[in-house]
Amino acid sequence: MSNEAVVHAHGAVATHEGHGDHHHEHHHHETFITKYVFSQDHKMIAKQFLITGMVWAVLGGLMSVLFRLQLGYPDATFPWLEDILGKWAKGGRITQEAYYALVTTHGTVLVFFVLTAGLSGTFANFLIPLQVGARDMASPFMNMLSYWFFFAASIVMLSSMFVETGPFSGGWTAYPPLSALGDASPGSKTGMDMWLISMALFVVSSLLGGLNYIATVLNMRTKGMSMTRLPLTIWALFFTAVLGVLSFPVLFSGFILLIFDRNFGTSFYLSDIFINGVGALPNEGGSAILYQHLFWFLGHPEVYIILLPAMGMVSEILSVNSRKPIFGYMAMIGSLFAIAILAFLVWAHHMFVTGLNPFLGSIFVLLTLLIAVPSAIKVFNWLTTLWRGNIRFTPGMLFAIGFVSLFISGGLTGIWLGNSALDIHLHDTYFVIAHFHIVMGVASMFGMFAGIYHWFPKMYGKYLNNTMGYIHFWVTLAGAYLIFWPMHYEGLAGMPRRYYDYSIWESFKQFVELNRFISTVAMIVFAVQLLFLFNFFYSIFKGRKVTSLNPWGATTLEWTTPINPGHGNWVGEIPEVHRWAYDYGKDGKEFIAQTTPVGADESEHH
Repeated sequence: MSNEAVVHAHGAVATHEGHGDHHHEHHHHETFITKYVFSQDHKMIAKQFLITGMVWAVLGGLMSVLFRLQLGYPDATFPWLEDILGKWAKGGRITQEAYYALVTTHGTVLVFFVLTAGLSGTFANFLIPLQVGARDMASPFMNMLSYWFFFAASIVMLSSMFVETGPFSGGWTAYPPLSALGDASPGSKTGMDMWLISMALFVVSSLLGGLNYIATVLNMRTKGMSMTRLPLTIWALFFTAVLGVLSFPVLFSGFILLIFDRNFGTSFYLSDIFINGVGALPNEGGSAILYQHLFWFLGHPEVYIILLPAMGMVSEILSVNSRKPIFGYMAMIGSLFAIAILAFLVWAHHMFVTGLNPFLGSIFVLLTLLIAVPSAIKVFNWLTTLWRGNIRFTPGMLFAIGFVSLFISGGLTGIWLGNSALDIHLHDTYFVIAHFHIVMGVASMFGMFAGIYHWFPKMYGKYLNNTMGYIHFWVTLAGAYLIFWPMHYEGLAGMPRRYYDYSIWESFKQFVELNRFISTVAMIVFAVQLLFLFNFFYSIFKGRKVTSLNPWGATTLEWTTPINPGHGNWVGEIPEVHRWAYDYGKDGKEFIAQTTPVGADESEHH
């Protein structure tokens, strides 16, 4: 065996003969179960994450439509609701318990199961090995486990909706004492325990995935792929994984202590609680605020765990479709790094109204406002990448531009909320809902859609339907602004979030029409997401086939694999990298692939 073969065989089955055997063996042993269910191929695992995330997105979206129905039409009854939801909608109105359960579960599944697992799980799995030039993840087995822990978490969360005492209904942040005392409300009983177990399983899934992504990026890059030649997508997914690995264990410990308080008589979070005049606790002296510190120490990095993958993919998609190098590559990496550090230093801005020491509050205000700097660098670089570009408005490109728009307009209101004096008035009002839904929720969904439209040809060897893509984009963009922008005004007027019925307040009667309008738009936007779902599943089977290896004319490595890559990604040897990922419009060529040797002339190139 030649040295070269030995070197490559170490990486994976890479010699031509070896690769033949590898395939031969696969044809014999690969069953439906090993290929689609317990797959260790990162591309299949990515699709499992994506489709599970899509199921949750539909469920979470449906929940928001149901509670918007209550908010928009608080006095109306809908007999069909009782037919569908049974005791949750007695007399055709969603009950108060069901309303809080819907709000809680909607928040939990969209933040964790859709935007964390669905976004990172899909694109980190799919793109890291393909873009760094690896056969698979560092540990394919751990990768498979990461999906199955997520799947288990999904099953437990779904089951918690159907226990007799009802789903957990203490808000997605699960603050004690409501979440720590079973007697506090019907929604704090078995449903809450299942919620905690589900979230614990979810944390395990995230950690298994994150460690794998980090190991793969650091150790599995192909020859010539230095860190500064990595596409920005990979940098973003790498920092995302680092954030998760450092912050999820803190949330995990917070949840474990909560399980102890609920079931084993401890009082980490509880003190001085009386129910009907009787002291309710075996022990005293805990602090409910301790839970908030543990929760938000994950909760703020979590915002960026959700945003960074979207930022990375958007950088890539803007550059490919502007036919221009990304502007300020090193500044983009630097700003990702700065965001990753600052994300850990701002958690107490969620806690300005907890009685936090005002001096300490002022430090958190400063750090919170500082995070605007790297964010502004990114926005500037995205806009300068677009500037005078030869732009192709593919659906993926439109969603990427939509992401930039939402990130700017949603981020601006963070300057208000980051100011502790203003936040005391705005905290827990609709202003907060408007801010974080636009900047984190909808913007990240746009990043996810951009990624799906852009990499779908690589995932499935088919194209999504463009016309449906354009309808999906325009309705969703207009709808997102029409739903969340008016909420800022409700919040400034002091309208609190998570309330069941606002029509009984004299001061909020002015918003009756507005709430109805928001609810109507929410239903239209939800309907358009179903169009996207149809497009997605229809195109997998019946979409236009991809015929060229590199349909977008991109420079990165994933487009050097076969149209439908097998497990192992490349037939033969893994290509070697000679240049960075953004050689567009250089030397009179439209684009130059990363695998093209520097200084090679045209004839040699072909």
